[in-house]
Amino acid sequence: MTTNWVGLVSLAIFALAYALVIAEEALHLRKSKPVIVASGVLWILLAFAYGQLGQSAQVDAALREVLGDFVTLLLFLIAAMTYVSALDDRRVFDALRSWLVRSGFSYRTLFWLTGTLAFFISPFADNLTTALVMCAVAISIGRAAPRFVVLSSIGIVVAANAGGAFSPFGDITTLMVWQKGLVSFFEFFALFVPSVVNYLAPAALMHAAVPRGAPSSSGEPVSMKPGAGWVIVLFLITIGMAVGVHTFLHLPAALGMMTGLGLLMLYDYRLERRTRRAPGDDAFHVFHRMANVEWDTLLFFYGVVTCVGALSLLGYLAIASHLLYGVLGPTVANILIGVGSAVFDNIPLMYAVLSIEPQMSHGQWLLITLTAGVGGSLLSIGSAAGVAVMGQARGTYTFAAHLRWSPAIALGYAASILAHVVLNRNAF
Repeated sequence: MTTNWVGLVSLAIFALAYALVIAEEALHLRKSKPVIVASGVLWILLAFAYGQLGQSAQVDAALREVLGDFVTLLLFLIAAMTYVSALDDRRVFDALRSWLVRSGFSYRTLFWLTGTLAFFISPFADNLTTALVMCAVAISIGRAAPRFVVLSSIGIVVAANAGGAFSPFGDITTLMVWQKGLVSFFEFFALFVPSVVNYLAPAALMHAAVPRGAPSSSGEPVSMKPGAGWVIVLFLITIGMAVGVHTFLHLPAALGMMTGLGLLMLYDYRLERRTRRAPGDDAFHVFHRMANVEWDTLLFFYGVVTCVGALSLLGYLAIASHLLYGVLGPTVANILIGVGSAVFDNIPLMYAVLSIEPQMSHGQWLLITLTAGVGGSLLSIGSAAGVAVMGQARGTYTFAAHLRWSPAIALGYAASILAHVVLNRNAF
């Protein structure tokens, strides 16, 4: 149906919806809204076209398969995001920020500290949340040094995306690859060194531009709220259950995450009873934490997954697969997809690749995981972390400020690919 009017209209609708997504910052239109509408229209057109051919059952089966893929990821992400929201409520991130602000470290030391912490926190807390937390630190520290805020923000975005690339919990794209069963949990760690290279190369080049001197250490220390330690422990147990359920029992990782969410709910009940006995303690309500989950991101993911599923049924992904993987070859294709994620969100690109599921070696699946994860760092709009930090440091960290360092980031992108090819050559 790629040349049929239904296919052409569907492609135009998706292109229009995605143009609105790209223009989110300028239009102040949440990215989930256009793709949700587009997905509904696309599947209605598909149902009409296939119904004319007497093949309605094929559309129904395809949509149910797409929705099944989405639901397992949705439940996983709801549990993970609720835990991150709970950690924020217990002031775990505030305590970290307070310690760094009062540390007395120099600007250059803080540049490396914020980036390194972003790199190692993002594999657990996802790159978006990590970037927001660490950017808040940079803004608090650099009130009198805007150049420090700009360079630290760039370093944080690059580090958060790089750290998320070697963990299934660090980015939605890595999570999709893991849940698809193409890369096992422990095999992701083969990307650790390439991810380190991806962060260190541009950070080393930016180091000399970071201002000398140190900020004035100020502010009162922040204490974590009651129950913070137990929430951290329960989160680690939940991650362990998700890995164990998926690796050893071959069940969806979402089952382990939702079981862990249930443990958090039971602990929430204990805290509520404790609050009744000692009204001075801070109350904790798990359903309030769930309300603070990034629903716009989750619903955007729904719209993208269903749109890409429709385009696959129309035949467009088969054409794309032939052009990219058949003509150019998997290495070039995977590198180009990573570059493309700097303009187009990596979620639809990765889901499209997973829908095509081209015949590739294990090393190539690791390569697309790496490039889709870190390619978005090339531009400030290329990742959720970059877009969020632009909003948080509005007027200081801008598209143009990031673009000035894109050549250094591109060097890190190329170096990380080379590191992967050399270190993991036996997997190709």
